[in-house]
Amino acid sequence: MHREHPMAVLPAGYEAAGRATAVAHPNIALVKYWGKRDEGLILPVTSSLSMTLDVFPTTTSVRLVDGSGPDQVTLNGAPATGEALRRITAFLDLVRERCGRDLRAVVDSRNTVPTGAGLASSASGFAALAMAAAAAYGLDCDAAGLSRLARRGSGSASRSVFGGFAQWHAGTGTGPEGDESSYAEAVPAARLDVALVIAVVNAGPKAVSSREAMRRTVDTSPLYGPWAASSRDDLADMRAALVRGDLRAVGEIAERNALGMHATMLAARPAVRYLSPATVTVLDRVSELRERGVAAYVTMDAGPNVKVLCHRAQAEQVARAVREAAPGGTVLVAGPGPGARLLGEDG
Repeated sequence: MHREHPMAVLPAGYEAAGRATAVAHPNIALVKYWGKRDEGLILPVTSSLSMTLDVFPTTTSVRLVDGSGPDQVTLNGAPATGEALRRITAFLDLVRERCGRDLRAVVDSRNTVPTGAGLASSASGFAALAMAAAAAYGLDCDAAGLSRLARRGSGSASRSVFGGFAQWHAGTGTGPEGDESSYAEAVPAARLDVALVIAVVNAGPKAVSSREAMRRTVDTSPLYGPWAASSRDDLADMRAALVRGDLRAVGEIAERNALGMHATMLAARPAVRYLSPATVTVLDRVSELRERGVAAYVTMDAGPNVKVLCHRAQAEQVARAVREAAPGGTVLVAGPGPGARLLGEDG
């Protein structure tokens, strides 16, 4: 049975300690986030719903220091450079602006997602950074406020603030109105003991980045508007299915939403095609499992790798079938995980 995970929120009356460490986990969207209406504030076109995983946490420490030099950022033991450093520094600038403090920060972030595992680390990374930075700088945040803050680093990070299942509300409008109304919240899921089998069929770099694919799809695909409209219905249906603990309905909705998203990419001008022959083989194998009575359903992000939602008791059976279908790939099994949380000095 799925158990509710506590909301991520800074303790009441939390004061700036000048130093804090937080941990957060990646999430996989079952109703997809695909398309922004505001690039600067990372406001999505549609709401989305995800499952936070119990594997591969990111642990991030933030320590404030005096001086006017640049922030010092270390990622997995190496100094951050390029776009990664720019995004983290910009995020810290946002925190400093909100709390009215200009102290520089020393950031150390360690991510346990295997390289090329098909699990984006930005969700867990910015959720952990948001919580650690808010605590270190003394920024007053409730759960929704922390989710809004994490969203500014990475849209999907707004959902990793919460454990189990979470919905990211698209909100309304742009500017301050849009910023205030776009955040995630926990979604209850009764009697649902699930697992996610992750099939990495190609760990190599993508020819078209997710960011570019998203922009191209929104700007040029004639299927994007209809998919966005149907996604709103998918979200309402998904929430209802989670509340009643209906895995079959949850899986069917997730599968149609993900494949519909990929259809919008195929209709973009020019087309964006992430599905590989190995991807299709895995999709076919999952369909065969269903024909044999196994409740297994696929979801896919912007890439060739496949995630399969199933009963926890059938996860190993599904994993074996997927390994047979994609013998050169990597198969991982995950379940629902906890929300972002602060760690004490003893970890």
